[in-house]
Amino acid sequence: MSAIQLKTASGKLEHILCLGAHCDDIEIGCGAALLEILERQPGISVSWVVFTSTDDRRREAEQGAKLFTTNAANLNLHIFDYRDGFLPYTNGAIKETFESLKSLVPNPDLVFTHYRHDLHQDHRLVSELTGNTFRNHQVLEYEIPKWDGDMGQPNAFIEVSEKNARDKIRFLQQVYNSQQNKRWFTDDLFWSLMRIRGMEGNATSNVAEGFYSRKTRLQFGG
Repeated sequence: MSAIQLKTASGKLEHILCLGAHCDDIEIGCGAALLEILERQPGISVSWVVFTSTDDRRREAEQGAKLFTTNAANLNLHIFDYRDGFLPYTNGAIKETFESLKSLVPNPDLVFTHYRHDLHQDHRLVSELTGNTFRNHQVLEYEIPKWDGDMGQPNAFIEVSEKNARDKIRFLQQVYNSQQNKRWFTDDLFWSLMRIRGMEGNATSNVAEGFYSRKTRLQFGG
């Protein structure tokens, strides 16, 4: 399996947008990839957008975003207070919020969002509206393990170092005290998924995160 380096017109990534329905989604879905990218390419700006929250979970998300973007040039953080589980029933308000992102988050080079076939209704809507809003951007859809059993077959992989994979797990457990009562929120589950995706992506480090690319433009020559 060959590797393709993602570049922009300027030759490097300058701005990453991360979208999550819930306060821990971004960290679970693409946390190790973010750590890897920001470590390898200093100077990237990160916009971090979460759509549902409570006061307690907002505080966790703020701490999580800062931990995962330590190497970013700057962090542009937006946490909205929509109700968990009810995003599809907001009567257009969530669509208006997405429209506002066009001015809040100008022209990102790379967008991380939810997988389009995710069985959680909030995740699925965020993915759909990402495609509506950022139509001419490189979008990678991440996966969230859950009871629904909707794990698919990613067509893109970002290899990460073992350190960044383990830091992802450590940061998740450090920050999200509200999730400790969930039997799936465990080190071995997060590690196992990254190990499987590392095997599928033929990662030399043995660990990776898997993504779904709706479309990718390939350019050859000068």
